[in-house]
Amino acid sequence: MKKVKYYYNTHTLRYEKLEVPLRVRLLQLIGFIAASIVTGLLIFVITFRYIDSPKEKYLRQQNEDLVANYSVFMERLKQLELKMDEIENRDNNVYRSIFEAKPVPDSARVKDIEQKNEVQLVKSMGESDLVKSIADQLNNIALRSAYQMKSFDEIANLVKNKEKLIAATPSIQPVSNKNLNRIASGFGYRIDPIYKDRRLHQGLDFSAPIGTPIYATADGKVVDAGFNTGGYGNRVVINHGFGYETLYGHMVRIKARVGEMVKRGEVIGYVGNSGKSTAPHCHYEVHKRGIAVDPIYYFYNDLNAEQFDRILKLAATSNQSFD
Repeated sequence: MKKVKYYYNTHTLRYEKLEVPLRVRLLQLIGFIAASIVTGLLIFVITFRYIDSPKEKYLRQQNEDLVANYSVFMERLKQLELKMDEIENRDNNVYRSIFEAKPVPDSARVKDIEQKNEVQLVKSMGESDLVKSIADQLNNIALRSAYQMKSFDEIANLVKNKEKLIAATPSIQPVSNKNLNRIASGFGYRIDPIYKDRRLHQGLDFSAPIGTPIYATADGKVVDAGFNTGGYGNRVVINHGFGYETLYGHMVRIKARVGEMVKRGEVIGYVGNSGKSTAPHCHYEVHKRGIAVDPIYYFYNDLNAEQFDRILKLAATSNQSFD
């Protein structure tokens, strides 16, 4: 039941019914609505500024977990990078050294990585610094891994060719030398027998009677067999592949022919005194990738440790060469 309000009229000295004008009622209604709107806005602002919604709470917790795990994640990435560094180092300094293959330069790895655009899916995760940092590092590791796999494929092929490499590596003496007394002059600077000055002697001189058989020290293809005007006289040159080449000089007679494939231990000629030579001997050289190296380190197939030590001392003696 609606309450009726009265007021005391001092003019009529009586209580009269209170009637509110329509204009006043409209103003009261508008004021109430305005106050309600303002109060609601204040409550909304306070609620959403200082009190998280369920979704915001979830995102905030997720962000806190991400930040907390970031250091752990970065540590794992660091470990992966160190592992990749170790693998690349072993690839260059161990695996490829075993097969005498050239190491892969860092510039080649970087160039290969720059040319590839793999693992782009990771970068679509977002543009924040955190995500971009992680994506870049993952991309780098993935590219390095892909390049390393290619390198390991090459090493796998080297493994398959290992038997051929062993057969192509010079590993015996070119003449029979059971008593280890036939090395007359070693590798290095020696007195030239003709000009009497110190010159680089690029091989070993094996003294032996004329007609003593000379053997190929590894499998290969004969690329030169004939008289050489440069001082070697009758010589044979064998290309063994894998960067190895051997030379046999001053023969009295050549048995091998150009283009012929020879095996280790096969007779290719006979000791003589042809060319610039002062006594019958076999001048023997080993070249690796075009550079003359000391042949003394390529006799491991027919010498034990004690014999090698003895022949090493004989070859190191500074004396006059035979050619």
